[in-house]
This record gives sequence, structure tokens and C-alpha cells, in this order.
Amino acid sequence: MTATRPSGPFREGDRVQLTGPKARMHTITLRSDGELHTHHGVLFHRDLIGQPDGSVVTNSSGHDYLALRPLLRDFALSMPRGAAIVYPKDSAQIVMHADIFPGAVVVEAGVGSGALSLALLRAIGPDGALTSFERREDFAEVAKANVETFFGEIPDTWDVVVGDLAEELAVQFEPATVDRVVLDMLAPWECMDAVAEALTPGGVVICYIATATQLSRVAEYIRGTGLFTEPDASETMVRGWHVEGLSVRPDHRMVAHTGFLLTARRLAPGAVPPEVKRRASKSSYGDEDVELWTPGAVGDRQITDKNLRKRVREAQKAAAGARTAAESREAPSSSE
Repeated sequence: MTATRPSGPFREGDRVQLTGPKARMHTITLRSDGELHTHHGVLFHRDLIGQPDGSVVTNSSGHDYLALRPLLRDFALSMPRGAAIVYPKDSAQIVMHADIFPGAVVVEAGVGSGALSLALLRAIGPDGALTSFERREDFAEVAKANVETFFGEIPDTWDVVVGDLAEELAVQFEPATVDRVVLDMLAPWECMDAVAEALTPGGVVICYIATATQLSRVAEYIRGTGLFTEPDASETMVRGWHVEGLSVRPDHRMVAHTGFLLTARRLAPGAVPPEVKRRASKSSYGDEDVELWTPGAVGDRQITDKNLRKRVREAQKAAAGARTAAESREAPSSSE
């Protein structure tokens, strides 16, 4: 069963988000001997342990800090990363567009740093099942550590498979037994035949895609299979607003394009979808075009092995802290 979010007083091992002077934020893992050093002074972790969520504590220089347990969106943006994450605005859309429901059998590829996995695990609840496929074992390790840090344990509803979805999906699932498939990868069309085999009729596949050329390629491939409904594409942009008295205006910065979402539903065996006019020819794409869509070519920064090892250590250290917090919650108190 998926662990619930911790509540009640702060405990050793809890993740805490501190908002200090000038709204500067720090995320720490509480330790009895821990200290947060900034140029505004020192805040001792022991001053937080035992305090309720939402408390304000004062550091050695008299500066106040608001202490809160991070929300899922806060945690996703601050956790150690092996690969780029799916941002909260897109995770929310994926959960809604793919109709991720409690008890659903969901397949995800790739797992990246685990940000989307967290949202999916929340949505499927204790009776669902999420299987995440990841080609790189080091990315999978970062994701597992991040999920354990957030939940305090590895949920029973989650399984991580290191391997290629196109090869492993049929090994892990019988045909027509998967409710939803979420693809976050460079070339999702390479897996679409395996996805079609695994999806139950009416099931949803949703692809998170970085570039317009990838979007076109996967849409045409889905149409060409004749196994899905007409694909639907969208993107989400979020613009914050400054609201203070009569000063009400859009923020100067916004979270604009991060990726496209493309969804389609599995048709029943033998069903013929209605013809869509003005269909583009998929023959206009060649292997040389695919080479132009690699992460480096589209401007994605690749993490170095040294930095990745550091992120793995950070994630595993945070997970160890979460285990400590979970154990302290299970241990009987002295008053008992």
C-alpha cells in the first residue's frame, strides 16, 4: 500500500521547506545535530523537531523562517535529478488527460528522476499498479531514492523494470491488460506496436514530447497503425500574476513551453476508425530526420557521469532520512 504523507510534529528525517528572508527557500532533511548555515545566520534543526507543520522559527541572527513540509510540486522541483523531470504543470495534465484513476494498471517509460512517477502513484491509489520502465539503471536508482524520500518507503504499488519497453512490455503484461500507458522518451513511435498489444480496448496512451518534429512523427505513426483513435495534441503554459493591492499584473516571467502532450485511445480489435482527410504522408520522414531529434540536437543538456553519481548519492541520502522518519513514526512514544 502506498504510504501516506507524514503529518503532525516535525520528526528527525522529515523533509522541510524553509522560507526565509526575501522569500529565499531552502529544503532540508531534519537531523538532531543538523544546522542550516546562510549569510543570515544559523538555524538549528533541533529548534524545528517537535514543532507543528506551518511553524515559524528564528535563527541565530533573529531572522524568521516559515517551516512547511513540501507539497508534491515543491518536492519534484527540488529533488536530486539524474534526468530532466516532467514539470508539475505537465504532470497534472497527464493525470487528467490520460484519466489516471484509483486502481488503474499503468505503464510508464522512461522513469527519469521519478517526478511523474510520484504523481502517477498518488493517482492510482493503494489498489492500482504502476510499472515504470527505464533503460538506464543509474536513472532508475535516482528515481527510486526520490520516491522513497517522498513516501517514506517504496510503495507496494510500484515496480521499476530496467530495460527497453519495446522488448520488455510483452514479457511483463498479457495482451489487453494495461489501462494506461505514459511515454516520456525520444522516439515513442518505436514502442507503439508493443503499446497497442498491451492496452485494453478503450485504454489511453499519452506521449510527452519535446519538439514539434517528434510530435508530427508520433502522430503520423499512430494514425498509420489504424489501431487508435485520432491523436489529440496540446501544450500547457502557466503564467503567474502579481497581486498586491491595486498592483495587479502578469508576472514578468512565465513557464512556457516544456513539452507537448499527445493522447490517443485503443480501438477494439477489428474496428476501423473513420477516415480523417488531409492526412500527412509519414513517408516524408527518414532515418536522417530522426538523428536531428536527439537530445543534443534539440538543445537538451546531458548530465555528466560525475554529476549523475553525485545526484544518486544525494537522492539515496535523502531516502535514508525518510526511512529514519518513517521508523520514528512507527516506534511507540515514551508516553505509551
